[in-house]
Amino acid sequence: MRRALNSFIESIPSSGIRKFFDIVAEMNDPEVISLGVGEPDFDTPWHVREEGIYSLTRGKTFYSPNAGLKELRDELSLFLKKKYELSYDPKDEIIVTVGGSEAIDLCFRAMLDPGDEVIIPEPAFVSYKPCVRLAGGVPVVIDLKNEDDFKLRPEDLEAAITDKTKIVFLNYPNNPTGAVMEREDLEPIAEIIKKHDLFVVSDEIYSELNYTGRRHVSIASFPGMRERTVVVSGFSKTFAMTGWRLGYAAAPAEIMKQMLKIHQYAIMCAPTTAQYAAIDALKNGDGDTAMMRDEYNNRRRYLLKRFRDMGIDCFEALGAFYVFPDISRFGLSSDEFAKRLLKEQKLAVVPGTAFGDCGEGHLRISYAYSLRDLKRALDRIEAFVKCLP
Repeated sequence: MRRALNSFIESIPSSGIRKFFDIVAEMNDPEVISLGVGEPDFDTPWHVREEGIYSLTRGKTFYSPNAGLKELRDELSLFLKKKYELSYDPKDEIIVTVGGSEAIDLCFRAMLDPGDEVIIPEPAFVSYKPCVRLAGGVPVVIDLKNEDDFKLRPEDLEAAITDKTKIVFLNYPNNPTGAVMEREDLEPIAEIIKKHDLFVVSDEIYSELNYTGRRHVSIASFPGMRERTVVVSGFSKTFAMTGWRLGYAAAPAEIMKQMLKIHQYAIMCAPTTAQYAAIDALKNGDGDTAMMRDEYNNRRRYLLKRFRDMGIDCFEALGAFYVFPDISRFGLSSDEFAKRLLKEQKLAVVPGTAFGDCGEGHLRISYAYSLRDLKRALDRIEAFVKCLP
C-alpha cells in the first residue's frame, strides 16, 4: 500500500504537555490533583453566557462575515484603544479567529516564505515552533534565563539575527514563566527590530493578567512598530471563555488581507454564538476580569511563599497564571521529577522541558485552580521533596 502520511508532519513532535497528561488519563485515579492545564477555574460570567443563549433564541445561528461580526470588531477596536493605546480599523485591520492559536497560525502562513527565520525566546508555549515549521519557516531559539527575569535581552536578540530573520515572536506576559516585559524592557527591542527591518508577532493573550500594578504595554504601541507588528489575543484567559474558542488578531491592512484569505478557505468564520457572547464580554466584563485577576494574584502570592518556605527557588511571576519553580538542586531532570511526583504523590505538573530545552530543571505549575486544591498540592510537593536525598 502507498505510504499514507506526510513525512514532514511525522517529524513534528507531539505536544509535551499532552504527552505527559496522557499518563494522568491512563491512571484514571480520582485522587490525582492536576495543576497542569492553563484554563481558568472560573465559569464564564453569567451575563456573557446569557448573551450567547439569547443569540440562539433569536436564531442567530448562521455564518458570520469571514472576519467576524462587525459589532464585535467595532468593540475590539474600542477595547484595544482604551486598554493599550492601539488604533486599528475594525473593517480592514481586525479579524476574529478560532482562538488565539488560529491567529498565530494565520500570521506565519501569511508572512513566511520557505526558509525565513522566526526568533522565538524560550521557554515558550508548545505550539509556536511547530506552527513556524508548518508554515515553511525556521524557528531560531533564544534561551531566556532566570537571572534575567526571563526577559528578552537586546544583546541576545541582536546576536540571533541573520540575513534570513523575518519575524521576532514575543509572548508577554509569558507562558510558562509568568514573566512580564515593561515599557523600558521593550524599548530597546523595538529599536533593534526597526534597525533590521523585521516584523513582530506578539501573543498578548495574558495581557489583562498583570500583577505589577502597571498597565500592560504592547510593542505595537511604540513609534514605528504598529506597521510591523501583528497583535494576537483572545477571550479565553481574560473572560474565562476557553471552550468558546474565540481569539483575534490586529495588524496592518496589507498583512490582514492575506491572513483573512487563509481564514476564509480553512475556517470560514469563528463560531457565531461565541461572537455574540464576546461582544457582551467586551462591553460589560471589566469587573469580572478584575475579580479574577485579584484572585489569581492571591494564589500567586501563596505559591511563592510556600516555595520560599520549602527552600525552593521560584522566579516571581508577575503575569499570566503560572509559576516556574527551579527544582534542579534535587538532582532529578524535570521529566523525572514530574513523573515521580505523579507516581508517589498523585500530583500532576508539567516538566519545564515541554517548553524548550532551557526549561530543564523547572516545572510549570498553573494556579488557575482553587486555593483549597493549591494548598493540598503544595503539601504533596513538600512531602515529596522531604523524601529526596
